[in-house]
Amino acid sequence: MDRLWEIIERSRRIVFFGGAGVSTASGIPDFRSDDGLYSKEFGGRSPEDILSATFFALHTKEFYDFYRFRMLYPDARPAAVHRYLFRLEQEDKLRGIVTQNIDGLHKMAGNKRVYELHGNVHENYCVDCEASYPLEKILESEGVPRCDRCGGIIKPWVVLYGEIPDKYTMIGATREITGADTLIVAGTSLAVEPAASLIDNFSGRHLIVINKEATPADERAELIIREDIDKVFKEA
Repeated sequence: MDRLWEIIERSRRIVFFGGAGVSTASGIPDFRSDDGLYSKEFGGRSPEDILSATFFALHTKEFYDFYRFRMLYPDARPAAVHRYLFRLEQEDKLRGIVTQNIDGLHKMAGNKRVYELHGNVHENYCVDCEASYPLEKILESEGVPRCDRCGGIIKPWVVLYGEIPDKYTMIGATREITGADTLIVAGTSLAVEPAASLIDNFSGRHLIVINKEATPADERAELIIREDIDKVFKEA
């Protein structure tokens, strides 16, 4: 831990790359652990099937039945790691957060330099007229949420399986990782592409991995911490 704080203190261009493990302290379950969301089936279908663009198009009501029940945590609030990263950004040491999470907690904590690779549940839009809607529209509706303006189907601004992440978000995240002197990879198994390959653009001095399980980045890392992420940053 002393080495972690020493590296952070000396760094000037830190980038934080995070996954589902970053939000577990906020009450949001992870996905790929032994008892995570993706270890279960729902009605004989895997979560990957249900959270696909094809399933959304063909079985929109069933998609929303699952999405409202399993993917939305409107009462979640930033935890210690989110608050610490906001402090780092205020000190102008954190150049960016690249997150695979869709919960919006980094922005809720106050961070501005956030690259949400898979979108954000708080942003929703009509697939026909592109009118924008907040999360409350999804939570307060039943069945398939419809646009107040044109009656079209409302879709979450999240990247479903089979969809391509936003080009400009990917470009921005790549730029920040490429220019970083320190990259902290935390709470992710690095199993989802193309997000996981973004760290290949890092050529800075310090690669740090904070994750309970092994990751493909471990062999390159200068420092590996096998600990709960929020516990690590509560000490900061």
